[in-house]
Amino acid sequence: MTGLDVRPFRALTYREHGADHLARVSSPAYDLVNPAGRDRLAAADPHNIVRLILPDVEPLPGRETTRAERDRRSAAVAGETLRAWLAADVLVRDEEPALWRYEMTAPGAVPTIGWLGAVALPAPGSVAVLPHEDTFPPAVAGRAALLSATDTDLEPIVLAHDPDPGVAALTRQTGDGPPTQEVADPDGVVHRLWRVTDADVLDRLTRALAGTGAVIADGHHRFAAARDHQRGQSGHGSVLALVTPMGAGGLRVRAIHRVVPELSMPAALESAAAGFAVRELAPSGSDVRPVIAEWLDTGADGTFLVTDGSRVAELAEPSPAMRAAVPAEAPSAWRRLDVVLAHAALLGGLWGRPDDPSSVLGAHDVEEALRLAEERAGLALLLRSPSPADVAAVARAGARMPRKSTLFVPKPRTGLVLRPHGD
Repeated sequence: MTGLDVRPFRALTYREHGADHLARVSSPAYDLVNPAGRDRLAAADPHNIVRLILPDVEPLPGRETTRAERDRRSAAVAGETLRAWLAADVLVRDEEPALWRYEMTAPGAVPTIGWLGAVALPAPGSVAVLPHEDTFPPAVAGRAALLSATDTDLEPIVLAHDPDPGVAALTRQTGDGPPTQEVADPDGVVHRLWRVTDADVLDRLTRALAGTGAVIADGHHRFAAARDHQRGQSGHGSVLALVTPMGAGGLRVRAIHRVVPELSMPAALESAAAGFAVRELAPSGSDVRPVIAEWLDTGADGTFLVTDGSRVAELAEPSPAMRAAVPAEAPSAWRRLDVVLAHAALLGGLWGRPDDPSSVLGAHDVEEALRLAEERAGLALLLRSPSPADVAAVARAGARMPRKSTLFVPKPRTGLVLRPHGD
């Protein structure tokens, strides 16, 4: 099979399906939850899914532990917690395999509709599922440890597949009745899910999806962890995924901004002036948010915005030396990305920052970027969003964007549907 291999599965769901209960026990994806948010979610309900995807582990007394040790201990706690919930019927297993029609509607937006299924992990060299971002190996190892300890896909990755009229027709035909689950998240996105077990619909849908390929929109680390977990295993060669169409009816793309800790605005601009034209857009002490909002709508390719929350400056007109920092032998779809220029020329070049999570932080929106810049005595490097076509072109060229380059929205809610391994 050269396209997506999407299979029905026997889901694991919360026994209580009421909207209020699902709101208390569900969570954003693990990589969107900061420590304070994790504590709030855990306090909302003793069975909130965050206790599985981000278990709370006390530090060992008397010594520092490595990340790998913390991940192993966290995974063990998650496994114990999951087994306790299963024994208490907090989570229950479906009797028959199904695919789940998943509709997400953000306020004022057209619904995004896809299908939750068990997607077979493609063989090496396959183009059925293409990544577009680099991964951070320690993060992959942590997710793989969680898979081994729980033997369950606790949250879906997200795939954007080639548009297909057959898939679109079946999607339209299957959302008439009342949903199996419905919940609104704190951002106002309404999540509605239908369990679909009709054999004819499942057969037609899986055959239609088999004619499409997909790009990983979200979950590169979980996809890599599933591959690692598959090695030496049997019967675990698939991953829970939400497959949505690329383009109309699918996801939208936002940039993930960068935050550089312990870098002052004067030092940053002085260094940047060696390779960019620096233009101040807001003087110290002014309200930076209107300036940022306008720039994000109107900024040109190859330009960046730098702010410490008090001042804002645009970096434009990269010099030939800055352009040359991007490897010329790389695919053109990759070379023309703003985020690639930012990492190659500015972050790693003029500012001398290695690309690791402690030296360069990611921020999923402007407010988070400003908050992190203030907390870490640094500054935010704001980026414009790539288009879905840009992302697909990079993936199909066999290239990788820097880690955490894209934020596809809306995101599925974690905890609504889990996938145990091994039917």
